[in-house]
Amino acid sequence: MSMLPYLRAAVRPSLRKSAPVQPRYDTTRDPSASSTVVDCAVYRDGRRVLGPVRLTPREAIRRVREDGGFVWIGLHEPTEEEFAGIAAAFGLHPLAVEDAVHAHQRPKLERYDDTLFTVFKTIHYVEHAELTATSEVVETGEVMCFTGPDFVITVRHGGQGSLKGLRHRLQDDPDLLSKGPSSVLHSLADHVVDGYIAVAAAVQDDIDEVESEVFAAPAKGAARGGDAGRIYQLKREVMEFKRAVSPLLRPMELLSERPMRLVDPDIQKYFRDVADHLARVHEQVVGFDELLNSILQANLAQATVAQNEDMRKITSWAAIIAVPTMICGVYGMNFEHMPELQWKYGYPMVMASIVGVCLTIHRTLRRHGWL
Repeated sequence: MSMLPYLRAAVRPSLRKSAPVQPRYDTTRDPSASSTVVDCAVYRDGRRVLGPVRLTPREAIRRVREDGGFVWIGLHEPTEEEFAGIAAAFGLHPLAVEDAVHAHQRPKLERYDDTLFTVFKTIHYVEHAELTATSEVVETGEVMCFTGPDFVITVRHGGQGSLKGLRHRLQDDPDLLSKGPSSVLHSLADHVVDGYIAVAAAVQDDIDEVESEVFAAPAKGAARGGDAGRIYQLKREVMEFKRAVSPLLRPMELLSERPMRLVDPDIQKYFRDVADHLARVHEQVVGFDELLNSILQANLAQATVAQNEDMRKITSWAAIIAVPTMICGVYGMNFEHMPELQWKYGYPMVMASIVGVCLTIHRTLRRHGWL
């Protein structure tokens, strides 16, 4: 039987309405455990083990190695001291532990003996009433995942990207969880990439809005080129998005193509779907970057054209004003013998000549689009 329905159900909430039910499991934090431990549970045959529900990580791994199954521990921004005991209990490599504690890591996949260490960048779209030159469009976080033969440890950094909903959906699908720790890794990867798809759609709306405003006819009296700050800010946010998506391509290819002892063969084939979705998002983000470059160049070109039009108008009016300036300058010279100085109609003739010449120049410039 195909596992696709189970996988989809695990990473996407059901659209069907159902009557509220009482939770079948308790995610109360163990007061004796570290404050960074969000949840710690043992899973056997795809189900959360009943009985004592408050387990410390050491108790959880002891139960697993005695009775089978696997343990999933979720942590949020642990310190070195808080993570040291867990790292020792599960035999985690010091380099991976250092990366998990200090965060700010590039998305990657590394193998340390019998443990896979995966880093994901989570992306959250920041809602805003109006895009400005200082608007924050995307907010990033990180999720690190240690995957072993009988354990999964997720370490989350940042205020976004909670995995509580993902854990609950997986616990509602025992057929998927029975595949072991690799099912959690797949669901986490799919969860992160689905977040990328949603953010890409929202960023596309922002880009469409900016693009339409740049190429729309400006309002009367409005100057072109005022959107450059917004475009540049949006481009910076897209670059942040790209830094989360691009490095993850290679890890997803490895998980989907290279056989790994820690990844169940039935699960591995579904990493291809995640890799395909990630490649699509990557193409979108690269397209966003290129499109914003074009929009920014078009905006700057419009500003340059507007400046050239202003200079042509200034030059045209300067040429018109030069005519009366020249004539008045000539007749303002203090020479005794000048033509028409004593003529009765000299003044009206000069004024008529100034007006006539100015009107002719004005009409010529308007016909050529300078005014």
